[in-house]
Parts: sequence; C-alpha cells; structure tokens
Amino acid sequence: MPLLTADPDDRRALAQRCRDGAPLVVVAMCAAWCDTCNAFRTVFERLATARPDALFVWLDIEDDATLCGDIDVENFPTLAVFRDEAVLHYGVSLPHEGTVDRLLSELSNRFVAIAAPPDEVAALAASLLRGDDR
Repeated sequence: MPLLTADPDDRRALAQRCRDGAPLVVVAMCAAWCDTCNAFRTVFERLATARPDALFVWLDIEDDATLCGDIDVENFPTLAVFRDEAVLHYGVSLPHEGTVDRLLSELSNRFVAIAAPPDEVAALAASLLRGDDR
C-alpha cells in the first residue's frame, strides 16, 4: 500500500493502520489540471515506496473537495504531515524528491505539533484517521 487516495477503501485502510500505531501520515494536496502536480506524483510515489513505515495520501483538492473541505491551498504541491491528529507540517513544498525526503527525515522523529495549524488542516487529520468524510 505505497500510495493511498480518497477512495473509501484506502481511507479505511489508513484509519486501521493508524489505530495499529502512530505512523507518519504524509498528505499531498494537488490538482489534476496542474502539470507540476502530475510530475510530482511520480516523486511522491517513489517516496512512498522508499518509506514503508509512513503512510502517503494523494488528494485532489477538486475531486476530493468533500474531504479537503475549505483548506486554503495557495500553490502546488502543498503537503500536510500528521502523526496521530497532531499536525507536524503544513505548507507548499518544492516538488523535488530530495527536498521532500529531507523534510520527512526531519519530521520522522518529531512528535510535537506545529503551533496553531489551520482548523481545516487539523480537521483533515481527524477525518483521515477516522476513515470518514468530514
């Protein structure tokens, strides 16, 4: 299960895996019409394969709008990284494999949430971990 999507079966699998432990959950918020996102998806899939201890989720902010809610995505790709319901990172990322890999290496040992994450991003974490829609 290297890359999960908003598909209900994937979300149930993600919720179950999170109940079994506290893995790092890495969410890429992109759009199908975005060329940068389409190129980044290959990078994201490679990272997911290289880090089997983490869970990687691909969300299309338009196709998966019910799940993404009112999250303000200013540019692509935007990453959100969670552990349990704690938001460890939220922001635009360079779509480079090395940059994202370094970020994930730094976050893999962090258990402290960022100060005051956007409410919508915190709600996304809770929704993903429960396996339901908002």
